[in-house]
Amino acid sequence: MKHLILLNDPPYGTERSFNGLRMAHALAKNDPEAEITVFLMADAVLCAKAGQKTPEGFYNLERMLRRVLSAKGRVLMCGTCMDARGLTESDMMEGTNRSTMDELAQTTLTANKVLVF
Repeated sequence: MKHLILLNDPPYGTERSFNGLRMAHALAKNDPEAEITVFLMADAVLCAKAGQKTPEGFYNLERMLRRVLSAKGRVLMCGTCMDARGLTESDMMEGTNRSTMDELAQTTLTANKVLVF
């Protein structure tokens, strides 16, 4: 099954992106054949910023995105949202990809399930 998870909120300050990535991990764990795509929009593009340092015992969204990638998932980032925040691909963690609304539309059309956080 193909799952698309859209994240909109910043990495820290709310727990919506955190919970969306928890769901991505649970889907991958419970269905190893699942195709999971996480699309980062608006402030959620900051979830993929490389070099995040969080206090001991606090969740780290960069690390959580790595778990999606290690489960053969895809992490796409809205290019317009990156530009608006002054982010370049070199600012972002390895394995993530700059994307477009057209690619999001195509991914949505082929997904069996779409979850929005």
